[in-house]
Order: sequence, then structure tokens, then C-alpha cells
Amino acid sequence: MERFSRLWNWILWILFFLVGSYIVFTGGRRFWSGDLPGLLRESRSSMQRVCQREFARCLYPGLFLEYREGGDSDSFADWYIRRIMTMHPLYRLQYGAKQDGGVENASTYEMLITGGVHDENELDETGKEYDMETLAQEENERAAAEREREEQKALEEAQAAERASEEIPATVTAGTIYNMEELSDFDYLFGNFYSMDKTTAISPEDLNAEVLLSKDMSINKEVEGPQILIYHTHSQEGFVDSVPGDNSTTIVGVGEYLTQLLREKGYDVMHVTSVYDLVDGKLDRNEAYSKAQKEISAILEANPGIQSVIDLHRDGVAEGTRLVTEINGKTMARFMFFNGLSRTKKNGPIDYLYNPYIQDNLALTLQLKLKSEQYYPGLARNIYLRSLRYNLHLSDKALLIEVGAQTNTLQEMMNTMEPLSDILDKVFDP
Repeated sequence: MERFSRLWNWILWILFFLVGSYIVFTGGRRFWSGDLPGLLRESRSSMQRVCQREFARCLYPGLFLEYREGGDSDSFADWYIRRIMTMHPLYRLQYGAKQDGGVENASTYEMLITGGVHDENELDETGKEYDMETLAQEENERAAAEREREEQKALEEAQAAERASEEIPATVTAGTIYNMEELSDFDYLFGNFYSMDKTTAISPEDLNAEVLLSKDMSINKEVEGPQILIYHTHSQEGFVDSVPGDNSTTIVGVGEYLTQLLREKGYDVMHVTSVYDLVDGKLDRNEAYSKAQKEISAILEANPGIQSVIDLHRDGVAEGTRLVTEINGKTMARFMFFNGLSRTKKNGPIDYLYNPYIQDNLALTLQLKLKSEQYYPGLARNIYLRSLRYNLHLSDKALLIEVGAQTNTLQEMMNTMEPLSDILDKVFDP
């Protein structure tokens, strides 16, 4: 019986060898057709392809931990040689890694390719084996916590830098009068008085201080009817202590106070309180500028004596930022003049947003900024330049002013209207 069993084993091994040879030499796709040279070429190519790949898997397992076969399924030759290769210890290690969980997480993979934080047979201080899965999880948690700390630190540094750039000391120094030699230097002028959005561009020809400061921005107070129009494209802009539903505590209320102050200085001022940024009772600013343009254009046509159009806004900043300074014992919200250039850095002028008054708009904001630095230094932020139009084409003396932000109080905003009205008067009635 034992002899018969031994003979049967020999027969099975011979059959396995013959079948294996057939698979390797033909790829399992066909029987031998009698073309011995062709059979040898094909078998050599098949063996070379499969063996190279499998030996590479053994020698460089890290390169194949995330590799997945694509395309057609493996041939019989691939299957057979892979079965043979499983007898190789390095292949068993690599093959087992795939079978026990596929792609490793980042920390476990790093342990494998660097030699590991702990060897799998190493014992801890209590004499117990290390739990590699727990160690990997702890490492991932530590890495995540570290990333979170770094992101939080970066955020805090950015907010601190923003606060440092926006806040100024409570004690305001004497004002500055700039001479034409300084202002004629484009780099000096731009660097000291302007901030620009990355989507647009401006040239020295556009910011020629001599040209801009020579423009007459005065208003004729003798003209019948309103001479200044104030409105709010974004009428719903409020402050930290605004009362919901009470427009007097929003930018509209601030505009009403500016209207009153300018009237006291002898100007006939129209304050338009129409709402352009609500749709069906919900905030929607998508068409606010278009709606405002339509109504304000009609008002200007009906009132040809209006010489300046002011769109009064408040800015939006990070919650930790406070745009304030102190003047004459009062805390005031800082403000910013805003210019739309109707051009992009990439494509140049935007034809459908044509503005014939770009140079006049730039002249007005520069003159106002210089008056602010002379009489109320630090109150005005840098003039901001952006690529679109923002309805500044409605008048040669059109203004968009961003006063304070959502982090300011209503009283800080009201306090600012007093010096702002004075600055406007110094340019409109020099």
C-alpha cells in the first residue's frame, strides 16, 4: 500500500510538472501547433515579463503596496509563476501585507519602510508584545494633532499680522503734507497710499500724481436742487450692536448722519435709502449693483444738479480685527476709499464695464486720502483698487467708501462721519 501511494505521488508530481510547463510555455492559451521556434519565443517573453514583475515585487515591496493590477485579468502563466514565487520568503512578506489590509495607513507604511518604530518581535517594558495596530493609530492621532496645532498657529499669526497692519496707536501724531517730488515717484505713491487686488493692475500713467492732483473736484453749491447723492448698494450691512429690522442702526443710519453733517456745511444732499440686496426678504447681493445702477441713473437724469454720488458701505473683516483709532478722545472706525478700474491683469480693459471717469475717480480718492493724512492721520486706510466698475461710472465724482466693518459699534461709525464730512468738504469746497 505504501509503495502504491509513493508511486501515485510520483505520477501527480510529473503531471503537475507537465501542466506547469505547458502553462509557462504557452500561457495556457492554446496547445502546441508544431511551431517550436514561435513557442520558445512566446514562452521566453511570457516568463521574462512575469518574472521581472514578481522579482521586483519581492525586492522593492514598498513600490507595490499601493499597486493594483489593471486591465485584463492575469493569465494562467501569471497565476502559475505567482504560486511558485510564494515559496520565496520575501514574496510571502509582500503578499501577506496586501492580504492583511491592502494599502497601509501613512504611519504604518513609514514604520515598514524605515525599519519600524518597534520590531514586531520586540517587547515593551512590561514584557508584552507591542500592539502594532494601536501604535499606528496613536501615531496617526499625534500627527493629526500636530497638524491642527500648526494650522491654528498659522491662523493666529495671520490674524495678528492683520490686526497689526490695521490698528494704529491711540495717540495720533501730527498730520503730514506730502510734496510733489515724493508723490511723483510711482513706487512711493503706490507703496504708501494704495492696496490692490491681485486680479487687476495699474500703471504709472494711471497714477500720475501731478495730473490727478490738478483735477478740479469742487462742487458748485449754487446749483439748484441736490448736489450730492448718498446711497447704499448693500443696505443690510450692520455692526456688532445693530438691531435686526432697525435700519437706523445699519449703514443706512450712518448714511443719514453723514447727510445731516454735509447739509450743515451748506450742501443740498439727497439720501436714497432704497434696498437693492434683498430678494423675497432674504439677503441676495447677486444683482445689487445692477438694481442700484438702474435707480440711481434715473435719479441723476431727473436731477442734473447732482455732482457727486457716494455709495456708502462697511467692510467685512476677520472677527478678531478691529478697524479703529482714537481722535480727540473719540474711538472711530477707520475708513477706506475704493476704486474700480474696469480692467483685469489677464485680459486688460473690460469693455462691457466701460467707465469714462476712471481718472477722475482716482483723482478724487487721492485728494481725499491726502487731506485725511494731513488733518486726521491714520483714520483713512490705503485706497483699495479692484478690477470691476462698481457703478463708479455714474459720475466723475463718484465715490465708494468702506467705513469700519461688522466688528465695529454703531457709535464708532457715527463718530467717523464727523471727520469724513470735514474731509469731503475740504475737497468739494477748497
